[in-house]
Amino acid sequence: MAITAQDVNRLRQETGAGMMDCKKALTEANGDFEAAKDILRKAGQKIASKRADNATSEGVVLTQVSPDGTTGKVIALACETEPVSKVADFQSLAKAVLEAAVANNAATKEDLLATAQADGRTLQDHITDLMGKIGEKIDVVSYESVTADQVVAYNHSNGKLGVLVGLKNTNGTDVTEVGKDVAMQIAAMKPIALDKDGVDSATIEREIEIGKEQARAEGKPEAMLEKIAMGKLNKFYKENTLLNQEFVKDNSLSIAQLLDKTSKGLTVSEFKRISIG
Repeated sequence: MAITAQDVNRLRQETGAGMMDCKKALTEANGDFEAAKDILRKAGQKIASKRADNATSEGVVLTQVSPDGTTGKVIALACETEPVSKVADFQSLAKAVLEAAVANNAATKEDLLATAQADGRTLQDHITDLMGKIGEKIDVVSYESVTADQVVAYNHSNGKLGVLVGLKNTNGTDVTEVGKDVAMQIAAMKPIALDKDGVDSATIEREIEIGKEQARAEGKPEAMLEKIAMGKLNKFYKENTLLNQEFVKDNSLSIAQLLDKTSKGLTVSEFKRISIG
């Protein structure tokens, strides 16, 4: 059957695929729209399979906090090259991913990708279809959620880094300003945990061994190695755990002291830092 320009445009509007791809799919499907959609989706699946091992070092990170300020979401949609990350369809897809995360309060990345969109397709279907159109691997590489007395979000100017900070013991006080300071601290200083209790045992053991080796190389007595290593471990905690880090805007204060000074008992319950590249 004859494939009209209207037919091609309708399929393009429904799938987001390119005009030539839509015409080719409709021709192959003898004008059957559903079959043409399947052909386009299979093209995306073929690209997804072929490029499954490709690195995705570009993309966008988006955050959103609920109107009541108690829940935040952060997503990272990644692709292979910077030009693709700037394409309107990719940017729109990233917003759709965030909207789906907020609307469905998805518990995991897998739940998020399985959520149905307005056209009945899942979010993963939309991602696969865009891969068929663009020809690159696209993936939701990170999805995190934070719930607390107050959640504050920060997006870095490059669009590839986002932070959520959950604050507790706010006592009804708006702590947005100090929350943004803490979020920017996290973005810049990359703490690995909230405090020393959040550092995994393997990291602690490795730092102790490194401390001992450094002291041994400096000619310190064997009997002193353990004590010296523990001193170095405490320095490690100060430099790498959020509440113990020096506040970058005022190094006379730790983050814990900054929060307590702002409002007695105020602290961070959790944080998430997501970046691409």
